Amino acid sequence: MTAPDRTPTPDRTPAPATSTPAPGTSTPPADLLVRAAAVHTLVPGGAPQRAVAVTGGRITALAAEPNGLDALVGPDTEVVDAPDATVLPAFDDTHTHLILAGHSVHGVPVHRARDLDGFLALIRDRAARTPAGEWIATTVNWQEVLLAEQRLPTTAELDAVTADHPVLVRRGAYNMVLNSAALRLAGIDESTEAPDGGVIERDARGRLTGRLINRAVEAVERVLPRPTLAERIEGLRAASADYAATGIGTVRDCLVPVEDLDVLDAARAAGALAVRVRALVSGFAARTPAQVDALLDRMDGWRADGRDDARLRLWGVKFGIDGGFEAGALEQPYQGQPCYHGRLLWEPAELLAAVERVVGRGWRVGVHAWGDRGLRVLLDVFEQVVKRHPGLPPGTLVVEHGGLARADQRARAVALGIPVTVQHPLLHDGALTQQRAWGEERTAALFPLREWLDEGAQLSAGSDFPVGPYGAMVSVWGMTTRGTTAGVVGPEHAIGRAEAIALHTVNAARLTDQEAERGSLRPGALADLTLWPVDPLHCPAADLRGLLPLRTVIGGRTVHGG
Repeated sequence: MTAPDRTPTPDRTPAPATSTPAPGTSTPPADLLVRAAAVHTLVPGGAPQRAVAVTGGRITALAAEPNGLDALVGPDTEVVDAPDATVLPAFDDTHTHLILAGHSVHGVPVHRARDLDGFLALIRDRAARTPAGEWIATTVNWQEVLLAEQRLPTTAELDAVTADHPVLVRRGAYNMVLNSAALRLAGIDESTEAPDGGVIERDARGRLTGRLINRAVEAVERVLPRPTLAERIEGLRAASADYAATGIGTVRDCLVPVEDLDVLDAARAAGALAVRVRALVSGFAARTPAQVDALLDRMDGWRADGRDDARLRLWGVKFGIDGGFEAGALEQPYQGQPCYHGRLLWEPAELLAAVERVVGRGWRVGVHAWGDRGLRVLLDVFEQVVKRHPGLPPGTLVVEHGGLARADQRARAVALGIPVTVQHPLLHDGALTQQRAWGEERTAALFPLREWLDEGAQLSAGSDFPVGPYGAMVSVWGMTTRGTTAGVVGPEHAIGRAEAIALHTVNAARLTDQEAERGSLRPGALADLTLWPVDPLHCPAADLRGLLPLRTVIGGRTVHGG
């Protein structure tokens, strides 16, 4: 099922006056000129254009005819003739994890496995090529329910693959399974108690399973060997280039360890960031006022040094009020677990104090909320922050996910002016896991985009990679069809293509306070654009899912294709 648009498709209404340069003007030659079947500017009231010119990293002019900008062609102008292609702004991924993607570049590619035998064989092959004693870690973008056995590997199975290496199997940001050697290095044994907000899983007999969840993963993070700076930069180079290859031009990385700001800075200096980065520093380990202040002191140092630029900016701080698929805080109990309602990771008063410290320093805050109880508690906190700090700039407080959002909660978020980031790829990959924990009805209710938009919410879209796949059109496909690994879920919540594209472009730029420079194509805007082989607004729905751009341009520079 594909949802109809309930708002006018961008560029279908009559255009204002053309932006073709007037005869006799001294406009300099363009660096890049693209002639296409359609240039969808996403400027309200703008009709499709046929040509766009770029000079000095910004859009110089647009024209309604393919040859309408030929006066701007000079001896050094790159001219792209694409009579069947469509131009759109480059897309933002407003909630993803580039740092994790950079780490994962070097991991064992278990996301390619279809069953546990294949999964373990990949680790065994890496062990055969790795000196004894060195850590072996997997990629992170996979779900156990997509394996034939629909379960995680066990410590015993990992031990059978190799006893000579510590093995870290990581799924997403908050789930790990370790072999015995890795558990020993992390200092975890049968007597180890889980930290607040974390789980060290045990079986029915009380024995360790090797699985760590949420804050329990910090014990491993502390002992993992650090890759060299050169390795980190190359990982970010490869990962950011892969984002660009899917049509993503800006990422909002929502879990950046504060020490990794220097890594991002080094990657920028090396020209290794193919996309623009907006960094949210992780506040998950900052549990006391002193720890929050120490984090903010380091962020203030970044600001004092003037290190923000168009490529890399520090957005604010990321906290989490509850868990994810298996730990999101619910008003009603989990399916088959009448005494379990998920987990709140903060006492509300403590989260309020932490958020107030952040906004008091002039930074913004994004908070993960997945279950309806988690969202209710978070909105309680945000409401108090708004009351105590009147005049906060718009977009200072953001709900990350807002997965299970009831009507009254949506109304509160809209009334408070709280933006919400949504991620259909997260639902796509996680639907089966979520159905097991919450049941089909609550899973189908996740991300009620149709309702959010109809009720006037400030929405923008992303992926939440590594839980979901990143990519411009795989996200548009998902939001408009509600397709998932469990089939179509909640089709009544689907939105139209123009709306979905706007969540990744116009709305996304507004979230990062850059709507004047990005998100639409108009003279003077940054030249962040994508060229597609077909028109994503009108091609068959089935073609959207695997659709990739011919070219991605950021600041006038081609970072993919060409």
